[in-house]
Amino acid sequence: MTILLLHVPPPTPTTILFSYSSSPRSTTRTLNLTRRLRCRVSSSSEVKSEYKPGALDDFFMRSFRTKLVEEVGSDSDKPGYVGLIELVKLLLLKGRTRSETSDAAVRILKSLFPPLILELYKLLVAPIAQGKIAALMVARVTVLTCQWLMGPCKVNTIDLPNGESWESGVFVEKCQYLEESKCVGVCINTCKLPTQTFFKDYMGVPLLMEPDFKDYSCQFKFGVAPPEDDGNVNEPCLETCSIASRRKLNSGECPMA
Repeated sequence: MTILLLHVPPPTPTTILFSYSSSPRSTTRTLNLTRRLRCRVSSSSEVKSEYKPGALDDFFMRSFRTKLVEEVGSDSDKPGYVGLIELVKLLLLKGRTRSETSDAAVRILKSLFPPLILELYKLLVAPIAQGKIAALMVARVTVLTCQWLMGPCKVNTIDLPNGESWESGVFVEKCQYLEESKCVGVCINTCKLPTQTFFKDYMGVPLLMEPDFKDYSCQFKFGVAPPEDDGNVNEPCLETCSIASRRKLNSGECPMA
């Protein structure tokens, strides 16, 4: 019996190559690419700033609403910010003239502060460094205490008529006071004009407010006096103005501005 022995060679080992490199240079490139991608995604997602109400915001709103009710003589059935804006519109409609509405708004602003604080600020702080310290201070306090009313805002640098630049500006990205009221008259007569008057007369700080009725932004300029002929006063009514639509007026006429 013959046995035939066949020699079968062992299988050749197969080498599998992965596209992976453990070199420091390759790892660094990968990390840098990852960082760049993350930065791009982060920057593209930050489209709009959002303000998260703090613990004191409810207190500020209640205080402001209480003073509005006292001035108007009645309250709104609607809660929260919507009810607040309804009261502001009632304040506007109650005034027979622009100055009467503005005076009422100034009284409300003044009543929110202890009288002694306003007097001392105007007497002791406003004159320092030609008003620069007072302007810088009120800009920062405005950002800290008024975002519940206006929406996200930040301190920025403004140019003064004398050529100086101060960080005494406040830029409101999109004023929810104007956005919610949808009325030029509400903005001008219950916010812009009385606020400018309040800071100048009771805190000794000149203020120019420049609302933009196209994108609803607003630039506060503490330390800058408003011109005698303030161009923002004679603005056409917004197309979405509820007061104008109720009175069947076209967008070229603001009945309350």
